Amino acid sequence: MAIEVAKVELKTVQDASGLEACVRAGQFTADEVIAVIGKTEGNGGVNDFTRILADHAFRRALTKLGSRGEEAVAQIPMVWSGGCDGVITPHATVFARNGKTGSANKPRLAIGTAMSAEVKPEDIGRPAMVEIVADAVKAAMKDAGIDDPDDVHYVQTKTPLLTIDSVLDAESRGQHTACEVHDSMGVSNGTTALGIAVALGEIQMPRAEEICRNLDLYSTVASCSSGVELTQAQIVLLGNKAGAGGRYRIGHAVMRDALDIEGIYNAIRHAGLELPDRPRAEDLKGRVVNCFMKCEADRRGTLRGRRQIMLDDSDVHHHRHSKAAVGGVAAAAIGDPAVFVSVDAMHQGPQGGGPVIAIVDAGE
Repeated sequence: MAIEVAKVELKTVQDASGLEACVRAGQFTADEVIAVIGKTEGNGGVNDFTRILADHAFRRALTKLGSRGEEAVAQIPMVWSGGCDGVITPHATVFARNGKTGSANKPRLAIGTAMSAEVKPEDIGRPAMVEIVADAVKAAMKDAGIDDPDDVHYVQTKTPLLTIDSVLDAESRGQHTACEVHDSMGVSNGTTALGIAVALGEIQMPRAEEICRNLDLYSTVASCSSGVELTQAQIVLLGNKAGAGGRYRIGHAVMRDALDIEGIYNAIRHAGLELPDRPRAEDLKGRVVNCFMKCEADRRGTLRGRRQIMLDDSDVHHHRHSKAAVGGVAAAAIGDPAVFVSVDAMHQGPQGGGPVIAIVDAGE
């Protein structure tokens, strides 16, 4: 079964009309949708309920338009990242599996999904969570039919973070959490990224004291988000597989810093598009479906030798600075502000940079 991909705009927080339009146009059926990765317009923080509102809207649409019941639709992985700072447009990338065919032997996009074992509050930020995530990533590879980790180009996750209630739950069982509630988003993301890196052989199993501290350990394909809406690690793994069919390919590269536009074009090249030495958005000829990237303010407080004030700003959180900046670079690179840019990039790419993933239409 081939993978079909569509990027749809969210006109409001609870808008699923773009998804419905794809179904009604026959691009895929509601029952063929297997995953959604989207950006919502909330604050991107612990209390960003726009993620939940968008999630409910898309699940309602799939239930209404398809034959799967609410329980089955509830199992579809949907990863929502909050915060559309700067020029970023709220949108969703919808993945469906259908009978459309393409090249019988060329590598084409394949997707696997998995849900991990329960991640307890006291696991976040500790080796137990690394191991839980690594096991789930391996399960998602198997689901995608991908054997070689080098064929994996994107692992998007959603994992739990801490709330006051979950901290109290851990303490009631004689356990203690590794961090405070407001630090848990970054810690959950970073621990998850290490689990991805371990599963794909990018690093060895880290020591407890290296988690969220040794930033030289990272994955080049991880994009990790977290929220209050789940207690497991939700894995969506994408790679290329010979004979997968369809017309889409995926590739990845690394942005070395927030201005590394060449890293974005390298990901597009890696996905299979030929580009000139100094490309521009018009060179893409509309064949880039979407780009997905992680970013974070450089903890050293510099960018290409120049002083930065993101980490010193008490009015605007550094996440919003970095997301807006990288979103602008990415939008300029591909000529489209509907780009997936997510922050809290600890252990996801090098310090001050992050992974960048591109999905392209191979034109067949």
